[in-house]
Amino acid sequence: MRNRGSSVIIENNKVALIKRVRAGQEYYVFPGGGTEQGESPEQAAIRETFEELGVHVAIKGSLGIVNYNGVQYFFIAEIIDGVFGTGEGEEFGDECRNRGTYEPTWVEVEQLSSLDVYPIEIAEKVSALL
Repeated sequence: MRNRGSSVIIENNKVALIKRVRAGQEYYVFPGGGTEQGESPEQAAIRETFEELGVHVAIKGSLGIVNYNGVQYFFIAEIIDGVFGTGEGEEFGDECRNRGTYEPTWVEVEQLSSLDVYPIEIAEKVSALL
């Protein structure tokens, strides 16, 4: 089990997500990943968001915590630099192809309830914000 930090980026009534297709299933997750040695969940969220989306973010506040295979921390974040969709994290390399595909995407907040978004608790909080 490993703690994780994730970013929740909302712009123009859309939320930034990673569309995953794995083992025939399509679902969405918030950008983020596991904390490294000596790294806070906030730092992990910032680093992982850059790796996955190609954007630098500033953390604005906590949105929630979910206990699942460790503690997952979710932070409201704002893009401050970079180009969305240009991430070059290990997820996009050939060695991870057996883990499915990763596609950065913007989703209308009003569509969250009709999609398979993990974790659902955070998707519901995002929907309630707008």
